[in-house]
Amino acid sequence: MSGTNAASGAAPCRFAHYFVICGIDTETGLEPDELAGENFEQSPLKRTFKSKVLAHYPENVEWNPFDQDAVNMLCMPKGLSFRTQADSREPQFHSFLITREDGSRTYGFVHTFYEEVTSPQICSAMQTLYQMHQAENPSSATPSSSSSSSMDSLASSLDEADSPSSSSCRSAACGGYDASRDTLYVSKALCLITPMPFMHGCRRFLSQMHRAVTAASPPPLPLESYVHNILYEVPLPPPGRSLKFHGVYEPIVCQRPGPGELPLADFPLGQTFTLLGVENLVQLFNCTLLEMQILLYSQDYQRLMTVAEGITTLLFPFQWQHVYVPILPASLLHFLDAPVPYLMGLQSKEGTDRSKLELPQEANLCFVDIDNHCIELPEDFPQFPNKPEFIQELSEVLLHYGISPVGGAPPTSVPTSSTTTTPGSVSTRHPGLKSQQALRELEDDGRNGNLGGEQLAVLELLQGNATLERLQALAKRTGVRVEALRGVGGEGEAQGGRTAVEEEELRNAKLNVQLREVFASRFTTMFADYEAFVIQSAPDLESWLTNREQMHNFDKASFLSDQPEPYLPFLSHFIETQMFATFIDNKIMSQWEEKEPLLRVFDGRIDKARLYNVRAPSLRSSNYQRCTILKESAQAIEQRLMKIDHTAIHPHLLDMKIGQGKYEQGFFPKLQSDVLSVGPTNNKWSNRTATAQRRKDRHRQQTEHLTLDNDLKEKYMQEARSLGKNLRQPKLSDLSPAVIAQTNWKFVEGLLKECRMKTKRMLVEKMGREAVELGHGEANITGLEENTLIASLCDLLERIWSHGLQVKQGKSALWSHLLHYQAREEKLEQQQAESPVSNGPERRKSESSIGMPSLRASVIQDMRHIQSMGEIKTDVGRARAWIRLSLEKKLLSQHLKQLLSRQALTKKLYKRYAFLRCEEEKEQFLFHLLSLNTVDYFCFTSVFTTIMIPYRAVIIPIKKLSNAMTTSNPWVCVSGELGDSGVRQITKNVLEMTFDSAFRPHTHIVAMFKCQNLGKLTTVQLGHDNSGLLAKWLVDCVMVRNEITGHTYKFPCGRWLGKGVDDGSLERVLIGELALPNADEDSGRGCRTPDMQHSPGQTRRVSITSMGGRGYKPTSAQIQEAIGEAVNSICKHFHKPEKERGSLTILLCGEVGLVGALEQFFHNGFKSARLFQKTVFVWDFVEKAVAYMESADQMGDMQETAEPLGLTCVSLCHYVSAINSSPRNIGKDGKFQLLVCLGARDRLLIQWLPLLVECPVIQRMYEESALLRDRTTVNALIAVLQTLHDFPITLEASLVKGIDL
Repeated sequence: MSGTNAASGAAPCRFAHYFVICGIDTETGLEPDELAGENFEQSPLKRTFKSKVLAHYPENVEWNPFDQDAVNMLCMPKGLSFRTQADSREPQFHSFLITREDGSRTYGFVHTFYEEVTSPQICSAMQTLYQMHQAENPSSATPSSSSSSSMDSLASSLDEADSPSSSSCRSAACGGYDASRDTLYVSKALCLITPMPFMHGCRRFLSQMHRAVTAASPPPLPLESYVHNILYEVPLPPPGRSLKFHGVYEPIVCQRPGPGELPLADFPLGQTFTLLGVENLVQLFNCTLLEMQILLYSQDYQRLMTVAEGITTLLFPFQWQHVYVPILPASLLHFLDAPVPYLMGLQSKEGTDRSKLELPQEANLCFVDIDNHCIELPEDFPQFPNKPEFIQELSEVLLHYGISPVGGAPPTSVPTSSTTTTPGSVSTRHPGLKSQQALRELEDDGRNGNLGGEQLAVLELLQGNATLERLQALAKRTGVRVEALRGVGGEGEAQGGRTAVEEEELRNAKLNVQLREVFASRFTTMFADYEAFVIQSAPDLESWLTNREQMHNFDKASFLSDQPEPYLPFLSHFIETQMFATFIDNKIMSQWEEKEPLLRVFDGRIDKARLYNVRAPSLRSSNYQRCTILKESAQAIEQRLMKIDHTAIHPHLLDMKIGQGKYEQGFFPKLQSDVLSVGPTNNKWSNRTATAQRRKDRHRQQTEHLTLDNDLKEKYMQEARSLGKNLRQPKLSDLSPAVIAQTNWKFVEGLLKECRMKTKRMLVEKMGREAVELGHGEANITGLEENTLIASLCDLLERIWSHGLQVKQGKSALWSHLLHYQAREEKLEQQQAESPVSNGPERRKSESSIGMPSLRASVIQDMRHIQSMGEIKTDVGRARAWIRLSLEKKLLSQHLKQLLSRQALTKKLYKRYAFLRCEEEKEQFLFHLLSLNTVDYFCFTSVFTTIMIPYRAVIIPIKKLSNAMTTSNPWVCVSGELGDSGVRQITKNVLEMTFDSAFRPHTHIVAMFKCQNLGKLTTVQLGHDNSGLLAKWLVDCVMVRNEITGHTYKFPCGRWLGKGVDDGSLERVLIGELALPNADEDSGRGCRTPDMQHSPGQTRRVSITSMGGRGYKPTSAQIQEAIGEAVNSICKHFHKPEKERGSLTILLCGEVGLVGALEQFFHNGFKSARLFQKTVFVWDFVEKAVAYMESADQMGDMQETAEPLGLTCVSLCHYVSAINSSPRNIGKDGKFQLLVCLGARDRLLIQWLPLLVECPVIQRMYEESALLRDRTTVNALIAVLQTLHDFPITLEASLVKGIDL
């Protein structure tokens, strides 16, 4: 026992925790690997057999318990692999990682090689299997069947191409395996498990261990000495230092970044860029930031690991918070069903086609085919800010190191240009290049770490190459600095005595850090001011943790309003992610405990940037800021590797039993476990770390009573972090059905929780002021933010629908389910054509008591609308459009309930554990969605702006006073935020009759028309041509309905249209409002956001035009207040971001608009009605005043008037005559409205008012007490109207049509 403790005492500071050997267990023999999927049609050499952990040292480490199943599965993800002497048996290297429940990681590095099988039982078992296979499949005994087994999958496609000799002898082999003739080999893996990813160091150590076994002479010391040394005597390099330790043959150097630098990342980023190309890699990076599902696909495990680790290191200062499995073993394929964001790597079988790959969900999937250098992106996601400049900067860094930014080429390990070498050369892959073959060989040699003897000849061959000279010129033009020449010849023992391999590692390390700095500097620029928006609301850590979910801890709205416009689409999505939320959580917790390391580095960089440059002036600028510290970052690494800070103890002889583990070439010996299970007792650094550990423990005990108990804190943190933390890593060790069921249960709970959070967030953001008063944070929701939230709801629904699918069909699981439903329902409809029974809750009541026949609430009908939209090309797009339409119609929950009510269909499509088959969770989920009915969304109308939409317009006359019929020819023109319908003639007397609740008949005129989406409707122009005997027409209102979304707008009128009646108008512009659905229609529709205003109704018109004043007459104080309110509303309108402004027409001409308020002002004290005479209108006063001015001008009375006043007088006369001479018959009130709107637009109102006040006509037409005759009041009015001059008022086309100024 004491041995174990000694082994573990210094574990946190040890370079490696375990040394593991995996391979075939000769005692249990050949066991087929059922989990990996058995295929009996394959030759036995190609089948998968179970591997075992043969030995691991030490037995256990307290800090990092040994997980045997996981290590075995990841060391040999495809199980054992057999070969014969006819096959290629190149050793392979790959890495893996294991993520523990708390999110911490352990890395594994594996060297796989082939060892001859000496056990006669295994050889004869293979022989028997082969004979059985041959008997069952006589046709398959072709030469290729012996080619290779699943181990080929480990080999990258490059290595296969590199071995022509092996393929020729393969074809020469007489097929299959014959124990008497063939030698059988089996794969064996050596593995180091380490706390930090020192990939290069581990790779070199393991390859030297293998070389020691295959070399002709035994190694200098027994292998136990080297294993013992790396396990117990090699420490982790301290931060900011480098360390040299010794392998079997050569020393190995590794370095660790300092506390202010980017964290350690040893996987070669250059290779990731080479495999994918800059453009693809930036897109993949973007998808990762937006937390999509990411699936990497390659034959080569090391490529999967390199790309996965590459992408996650570029996220600094953020961290991937979800499932992370860079190598997904065959036995865990069901994990692709996970309905959460994930980053997984899947090994592709040789020769399999991507199209044959059945993935459960693809709606939100980024599929990365590494070997074919291409990626498939999800639809419709925002681009990374400044993408072109960003790609340009990255390309320059790559070119500087001789890597093509295009990707798809093998990495150029060794510089290949004639005039330049290391940095600045470009990998040349031009067909027709004479030197291409030589270049390739040179590259391959460089990759293997050795160079041929004819470098000089190659150099001469490359000299004077025109293509390379052109590339060099290009490098200069793009600003890539070409460093001093260094011939290829000097690589064997390069600068400062470094070997080619060390040179290569240094180059990789410098390239890594420079590429990462470019990415890091983007975030430093984008989030330079993030601290200002962090909300510190809790007094201590405990209260913060307990209330974490209710806390509003980042002011998103203010943050977004502070960002440059082009960044907003990306940032509004990104700040909703789990990785951003965790980053902000860490920031808040840093006031009570030590800063998380990535956050500490990031904050340090922001502080430094502030010192050097005051960011305020460029705050909202979207100009691209390049990274300025590329040179320093590379120098820091170079200095560490040049000057070694620490050297570990050399391997030495151990106190071993003599005669055991005798050297036998080609066979890895059985190591003596007793010497490897105990660490040294007198090692100075292990004592040092043990003391440090004791000191730490004491400190922890002292602070424990001050802070939370650690277990409790961890529990809180687990709950506090939203979905995904506990699902970061599938349990590799236990794959019993119970564990799989438990994992799926966690997914179901997680999805429900996510649905609750998302719907709550959507409601809080939408309810605005009421929500703020209730303490839920910011009122302001931007259109952009709303769109982001709806997009993430669409994504959640897709993930729910793809959880537990039986068979995947199409890219969108939701749309696929809808299509199945549609097919069944249409079949039922055909069968029920005879019986008119309606099914279920399918009808909605009428939107309005009169005029509008009810729209059926039908899942199928809404699907047909979407299917008829030619603009949408994909199933994912159709599903999203259908969700948006249902949300806008407030039917999302009802529709999905209807869809899931067909239980037979759900059972047929989904497995038992699927979310949609968990009854209680499903009910809660539908209830959360039902809550969205309390607010109004226009998420369909505002997004699909180019589609054709059918509209129904109904003109409702006032029953008692007017004919329903008219002999004239009526017309209508509907306008919305996106355009107008054009003038639509209404077929005369298309009468519809409806009955109200008391069965009284009502008639009205109906027009149906189809036009491009008008958006939210704002105005209706209604008119007729005054022909025939019954030309006068008293209209109550016009109702217009969008036949797809069901939105109905009411445009009140309450006025006559006709000559010689009311103000003589033949056309009117009516202002609309969204009509409320009936109260009894749907219990979920009671609560709404506030209404829009509409056109002035009948009551106000009558009250201000009739002396009798049946209606209400406002006091002068009320009139002045109304004008102030109207002007205020217009000012507020212009202070909103452009995309969020409503309709200005409503603020000008609506019920409480500016025109109405000024009309009240002009009506105060106006002598309008005379006995036995027709009513006089305000417009009559304006016309008389203008006539007076014109006559005075002709008589010369105005000659002596000041010049500006004269000009003003001319402008008023000009505008009035233009309005009067307009071809439109808009009536006197309509003309006054137009004059006010034009005056406000052209900033002339305050100049016209004094003219009207000075005009003698005023005394005849206004009483002494009128507001217009009170100088003080008029001056106050002018001052109020003056504020409108700051804003660019634009008028809707429907208002100013036909006016020629």
